[in-house]
Amino acid sequence: MSAPARRTLASLIFLVVVTACAPVRTRETPASVAGQAAREAQLAGSAHWALSAHIFVSDGADNNGSGDLLWRQTGEHYDFTLRAPTGKTWKLSGDARQARIEGVDAQPIRGSDPERLLRERLGWDVPVADLSAWVRGMRRPDQRAALEFNAQDLPAVLDQDGWRIEYRDWFADKSPPLPRKLFASRGEARVKMSIDSWSFDD
Repeated sequence: MSAPARRTLASLIFLVVVTACAPVRTRETPASVAGQAAREAQLAGSAHWALSAHIFVSDGADNNGSGDLLWRQTGEHYDFTLRAPTGKTWKLSGDARQARIEGVDAQPIRGSDPERLLRERLGWDVPVADLSAWVRGMRRPDQRAALEFNAQDLPAVLDQDGWRIEYRDWFADKSPPLPRKLFASRGEARVKMSIDSWSFDD
């Protein structure tokens, strides 16, 4: 099997694994609402965290990508390092005021909007500003949101900022529980993550 075929097969397998188990949804209850508020309050107090994951991104057409992601967050500062199946590595870093991509072109690319940089350089629609909350199973506090819960009173589906995030699995042994698999979509755009590990420095 050729290398491109192996990469395509690996991406397809990852897609099947992440999307296989659709979340079972329940109506919100006083217990689920109170539990979510407590989770969000606890996680909001942790400004320094990191995760490692496999990520798949698609625009529904030709701009697809996957790889191993290391994400470090320190307050507003983020640092994404992605290693593709080909071995190529690129990095996106920045904060609320500036962003920088390295490894895509010969020289680093800078701008004020990380989502615009990813769209222009890679063709990916990734909600960078929102993901720091969503990846932890939280709502962004400055925007309206709708939540559905699973049987364990953890988020199953979150609708916010035009995106729909489905939580397919959780690390239930964490305190508080943290997402293991999530699937975000808006129109044809897709971002799927299978998280291997979490760490917190606080």
